[in-house]
Amino acid sequence: MSARTTHLVVGESVVDVIERPDGSVERHPGGSPANVALGLGRLGADVTLRTQLGRDHDGDLLRRHLASAGVRLEVTDGPTSTARAALDEHGAAEYELDVAWALDRVGASPWRPTHVHTGSLATVVQPGAEAVHALVASLRGGSTVSYDPNVRPGLMGPREVAVPAVERLVALSDVVKASEDDVAWLYPDRDPVDVAYRWLTVGPALVVVTLGARGAVAVTPHGVVESPPHPVDVADTVGAGDSFMAALLARLGTGGLLGASGRRSLRVAPPARLAPVLSWAARAAAVTVSRRGADLPDTAALTGATA
Repeated sequence: MSARTTHLVVGESVVDVIERPDGSVERHPGGSPANVALGLGRLGADVTLRTQLGRDHDGDLLRRHLASAGVRLEVTDGPTSTARAALDEHGAAEYELDVAWALDRVGASPWRPTHVHTGSLATVVQPGAEAVHALVASLRGGSTVSYDPNVRPGLMGPREVAVPAVERLVALSDVVKASEDDVAWLYPDRDPVDVAYRWLTVGPALVVVTLGARGAVAVTPHGVVESPPHPVDVADTVGAGDSFMAALLARLGTGGLLGASGRRSLRVAPPARLAPVLSWAARAAAVTVSRRGADLPDTAALTGATA
């Protein structure tokens, strides 16, 4: 039996302030990396989140939320970030972000995870972004790496600066997941699958593009994997991409496709081996959009969705 996969997630934790069309306001713990860590924990993975949290009400809310899924924390003190999400009548979100990210004490990890995941604001907001890149680079030799750019145009800076920063992390990664909206902002007028193929040439073994209600598509060195959508009544889209990422990583980990020992297996995996992994991830995203807020499913919920 292979050793248990250990995941280190590095990135921001954010409290989402949800404004609904009827004028009601709700506060939910969130932040893309924190959501991925939560999702991994709910799916039974061994996961640690390295993040920044304040000693305040929002910080305490996030600590309790993550602890409820068994997520261990390595915390740098600092202001707790917030994101105000205004939802339209279809449940789609537009964000206004107040993010502080100065993870300046991130250095060499005191332990060696099987896999490290990062992305979103943590990889573009300075000064923390450079520390994150240094940490990922230091772990790359013995750990597989996943990355989700999770583009937020208001904080990405000029496109000509953002694209090289994204591509630098793509080149360090074994698994990359991006939405078609991410790709459209980074590369206007480029086909998302063409971009995925180009990213594949610089390092990753698996590049996934999520297509919203149209499912997802992945490119690998051995072919394309398409995952059809899972029909669902949408409550809102908050956390859908993070749920997809968490479920994807959980399945890759239990399938022996992560870590230094799994890197080659991932690179040579045929599409038929990866298809059920993508389907599982798409199912997780479907369950999440059927719920309000970034309420990621556990294994029992996904098993029920399968039935």
